[in-house]
Amino acid sequence: MQSEPQAKKVIIIGASSGIGLELAKLYVASDCMVGITGRRKELLEHFQQQFPASVFIECFDVTGPAATAQLRSLIEKMNGLDILIYSAGFGQINETLNWEIDHETTVTNVNGFISIANYAFNYFIKQGSGQLAAISSVASIRGNSRAPAYSAAKAFISRYLEGLSIKAFKTKMPDATKPQVTITDIQPGFVNTKPIESPVLFWMAPVEKAALQIYKAIKKKKRRVYITRRWAIIAWLLKVVPYSIYKRFG
Repeated sequence: MQSEPQAKKVIIIGASSGIGLELAKLYVASDCMVGITGRRKELLEHFQQQFPASVFIECFDVTGPAATAQLRSLIEKMNGLDILIYSAGFGQINETLNWEIDHETTVTNVNGFISIANYAFNYFIKQGSGQLAAISSVASIRGNSRAPAYSAAKAFISRYLEGLSIKAFKTKMPDATKPQVTITDIQPGFVNTKPIESPVLFWMAPVEKAALQIYKAIKKKKRRVYITRRWAIIAWLLKVVPYSIYKRFG
């Protein structure tokens, strides 16, 4: 049995730095057409200049009113889309429950995400195939007193992706066939992309290692994956520990 051919058209939302940029490098190295987005145009252009034949850019903020229109423009530049990866996000410790931090966290990680994910899902359903992957977090599993909006927003991402996965399973095309649409929920632990304000840091993964594991999980069309894989242990513990215990350190 022959393996499925590598998808050739990939868009990464939030690829000016960090995990998104490392994923872009991996897909370019795999001879894919890669579309990247972000708010910092100079960083997008710098990457495009290195691979002018393979990389397409569109500079926009996922929270902006024209985000989906600009995504559509990028798809048109690439003449199609096989995989969309949502890597944009905002996270900050919020011990004092500052409203500005909570607001930016929610607007970016919920509003920005759902506008892109909704558009991509409907695009893939109409096309009959495609893969939507988004970076959530192990933090999505339980609430966290030090960053309550962040854990709640990441939980929203994971639950929305689960709903889309079920919807794809239940959907039938006009010819009664099922669309070949895959939804992948990526849940990292600590990744060394920028300074993290936390007194407890362990199993910190280099961004290159995290991106490679994400790339492989997307290629295998995983439904959910923990990054790095050892974080599956923490995920399991978070799911089973009683609230009476969890509240002492959550």
